[in-house]
Amino acid sequence: MNNTKKFSFFIDKLIAKNCPFALWSMPGSNTPEILIAEKEGIIHLEKFNNLNGEEGFVFAPYEITENAPLVLLKPGIYKKGLPGILEIDCSSIQEETNDEIVTQETPFIISHNEYLKDIEHTISEIKSTKLAKVIVSRLIPHNRMSESVGEIYLELFQQTPNAFVYLVNLPANGKRQAKAGLWMGATPEVLLKSEGKTLETVSLAGTQSRRAVNDYSWFTKEIEEQAFVSRYLLDVFYRFNIHPYTTQGPETLESGKVAHLATSFRFAAKKLASNLGDFIAELHPTPAVCGYPKPKAAKFIPKIEKHDRRYYSGYLGPWRLNGDVGLFVNLRCMEILPKQYILYSGVGITARSVPEDEWEETNKKATTLLSAIEAVQNR
Repeated sequence: MNNTKKFSFFIDKLIAKNCPFALWSMPGSNTPEILIAEKEGIIHLEKFNNLNGEEGFVFAPYEITENAPLVLLKPGIYKKGLPGILEIDCSSIQEETNDEIVTQETPFIISHNEYLKDIEHTISEIKSTKLAKVIVSRLIPHNRMSESVGEIYLELFQQTPNAFVYLVNLPANGKRQAKAGLWMGATPEVLLKSEGKTLETVSLAGTQSRRAVNDYSWFTKEIEEQAFVSRYLLDVFYRFNIHPYTTQGPETLESGKVAHLATSFRFAAKKLASNLGDFIAELHPTPAVCGYPKPKAAKFIPKIEKHDRRYYSGYLGPWRLNGDVGLFVNLRCMEILPKQYILYSGVGITARSVPEDEWEETNKKATTLLSAIEAVQNR
């Protein structure tokens, strides 16, 4: 059995044991990392800024609710690199029961026509109020058969080398506690990442299909969308007295089957030495996943969306693990249920939006995960 087969088999065994773990690889890296925790190592935090002084792997929802807690996975077994991961003895890891502590609602799947009506209503709202942009998402179901989830993860890893590719399993950590569940994704969007003494955050918005040749042109709608996010980030910088900083972009960032507009902002990590958790709490959610102005968009989203976003458009990644931070916005993601995959996909709506185009964009974004699932299902 080669190492790839051993790796997918190892992942499936971890899932079967239902133990708490996070498996991930950084963009552009061929080195997987894994953190496996004891059940007691699943910590639910009440507020986003409670991350100050903590360490582990964070899995944060769009909004903290009873059904979507902010979870910190405390270090138990931590390995970096495939050889070290394959040395882990699965038989020594405690198996957790699969009890459904909190019954989740059946995911709401919106029809094509209903989604178009919602987008039309959103455009009308934008034109008649001070709301400039709002993200409207939907759920896309895909049947799960007997295929290996480990193989899908490795396929996704192969197909999206420039993304943060992850697989997270977070069972309930006690009676009456909600479980985050089993999630997989490949997100291109940095929320906050450390590189030595520097921190980086990225303004990312605007989407089009990936081209064979790097020959992209961007329309006013997409440029405006991205500018909203950049403006918001600079407002947060001002509130935290972050200066000087350097920028790179806007430039095209390719990820999976799509491309986006992105601008990077870098600044000295010492600026946030004692209040990094507060900065993240202020940053999240950015207009890239909520809208602009943020307070108005945040109020409008629950009126238009009929599903619970849970961890879609939240953030995740290593938090002060070995001193490093690598948080990414949870896009191109899906929840893995016993009989189906529930893919989450959203688009930025502005006054220039065309409803049918926005529907097609949600389908385009879903191809990142669907192509990995279908490649394994068709073998």
